[in-house]
Amino acid sequence: MPGNLPPDVAGFVGREGEIALLDRLLGERRLITLTGVGGVGKSRLARRSAGRATARRDGVWWVQLSPLRDPRLLTTTVAQAVGLADHSAQPLDEELCAWMADKEILLVLDTCEHLVSEVRHLAGELLQSAPGLTVLATSRERLGSPGERVVEVRPLPSEGPDSDALALFRARALAAAPEASAAVFADPDRTRTAAEVCRRLDGIPLALELAGARLRLWTLEQMAQRLGARFEVLADTRAAHLPRHQTMRTAIGWSHELCEPVERLLWSRLSVFTGDFDVAAARAVCSGGPLAPGRVERVLEGLVAKSVVRRSQERGAGARYLMLDTIREFGHDWLAELGEVRSVADRHAHWYAALSQAADEGWMGPGQVDWYRRMTAEHAQLRTALEHLLAADPAAALEMAGALWFFWFACGHVHEGRRFLERALDEAPPGGAARAQGLWALGLTMLLQGDMDPARETGLRCARAAAPLGDPEPELRAAYLRSVSVLMPGDPTTAIALAGPRARAGHGGRTSGTGWLLCRLATGYALCDLGRYEEAAEEARGLRESCAELGERWLRAYADYILAVAALGLGQHGEAARHVRAMLSGKRLLGDRFGIALGLDVLAAAVAALGDGELAARLLGTGHAWWRTVGRPQMGSPSLTALRDQGERQARAAIGDAAYETAFLGGTEASTG
Repeated sequence: MPGNLPPDVAGFVGREGEIALLDRLLGERRLITLTGVGGVGKSRLARRSAGRATARRDGVWWVQLSPLRDPRLLTTTVAQAVGLADHSAQPLDEELCAWMADKEILLVLDTCEHLVSEVRHLAGELLQSAPGLTVLATSRERLGSPGERVVEVRPLPSEGPDSDALALFRARALAAAPEASAAVFADPDRTRTAAEVCRRLDGIPLALELAGARLRLWTLEQMAQRLGARFEVLADTRAAHLPRHQTMRTAIGWSHELCEPVERLLWSRLSVFTGDFDVAAARAVCSGGPLAPGRVERVLEGLVAKSVVRRSQERGAGARYLMLDTIREFGHDWLAELGEVRSVADRHAHWYAALSQAADEGWMGPGQVDWYRRMTAEHAQLRTALEHLLAADPAAALEMAGALWFFWFACGHVHEGRRFLERALDEAPPGGAARAQGLWALGLTMLLQGDMDPARETGLRCARAAAPLGDPEPELRAAYLRSVSVLMPGDPTTAIALAGPRARAGHGGRTSGTGWLLCRLATGYALCDLGRYEEAAEEARGLRESCAELGERWLRAYADYILAVAALGLGQHGEAARHVRAMLSGKRLLGDRFGIALGLDVLAAAVAALGDGELAARLLGTGHAWWRTVGRPQMGSPSLTALRDQGERQARAAIGDAAYETAFLGGTEASTG
């Protein structure tokens, strides 16, 4: 079954009644919200129940909302999670509703409390538009939606020697200190002491885990004594029983007090991260004062041992870490007490701005696939950094947003990129190379959205901004924008005049520069549209050779596409199929949905011309499914539409309309994951 559920939690304890209830509700109701205090286990229960749910034809999709701070990016976040990399210029909520309309999906929206009104609105629109959709949300408060079924997630039962709370505490204690903990639970008296610890912690799973981790350093009796003292401080401020949210805060505060001073300092500084992070980022952002850079990794591992920080990926070069929201919020309060919120946020933003610049410089090279994966993993942090810079340093925000052109344009984040770039261009001072780069990046997002008139105007603005810089590269990039903005609506002659060999020679510049190579790409497309296939193939071979020398994959795959279209035009159908398969291989590595949709149309045309109408129909169906994930089919381009229609006509002629429709439908049901 398609989907993106995170791995199930090892050692899941109890919750049989809640799981049985959710098994039933997920088959009967369309909107279920799990509520409860922080740390009570809402997300774990949602993950377990979603994994058990009756199969949905179009999958179970998990949307992690805790890192999201800008409510305007909610729809974008949901769309990306379910596989809709929409490139149209239409409002994304309308596109998401239309895309989901015929889907059968279980959508899990995890951690909604900071976006309640926005989630309520979006969930309502989606549920109204998509009869096959079920939404399971987790939140500290209900959404307040019509038809919502609220399930309160209570703490684990903590009374008695066989309680679920004690079972969880035992499991975490055994993981932290196997020999000492085994001795504890072999002794009935000490087991009763452990049960009293669980009762004091109100059976809240996160509090139990934090306490269990302490047995690595303390005896059970030391823990019980110190925990009792910590709670007695608050005895006069409560009535009969400490409220559960205060229990959680108290348990976290107790863990905080028991950390070494440098661990507390790192804990507070790590709270600036939204989502997960790696050691290099933690070292760059969190070191300073008594916390030297060389100590950060060791101190971080100390916090992992205490269950304050968790590993989201295992050790090694790809190791990543995260904090649960409740723990991060506590750390952020302490960061404010230290007066370091602004300085640490500045370091965080400038670290990711520098990372974006490095990725820009490395994108057109052999590390391209690695940069794609790295920046995709850092998506939440990039958002956080840009939001901070937009408020604190708009000029730096523009530089960062412009450096991420490849992330917006080639990695499927078009709507988000356009929003950030428009905001940065509005806020940043005029002039300079950063403005020319930002305008170019903005124009790229407009091109992919099929918004050609604004793209053409932005190309002119980009050319004007580039002219005083004395650098051919931004001029070539502007020429590419202007060329494609007239090519896509159907004017290949003007496109060649703007980006062809004579125009490129007039600008000068490096023949291996991004602008030069993109102009060659636009020229190859335009020559194919004019039926000048031999010349198109020559441009594409030169482009492919340059990309191969650079070790670059994304643009090289588009060179393969032009070679395929040219071969198709020359009647070399087997050659066309060979080139387009090479193109699709490169595009799949980089998750380029637009490129995959383009390639499938050409492959279908080549296969149909070779006489396999059934395979061609299936490919067209699969291509249709991919086009739906990026917006308007064939981007509204007359030449792309004609190529696709050519393949359909030949496939229908080969196998007949009925067989074509059956094969096409089979293709549309193929996964685009």
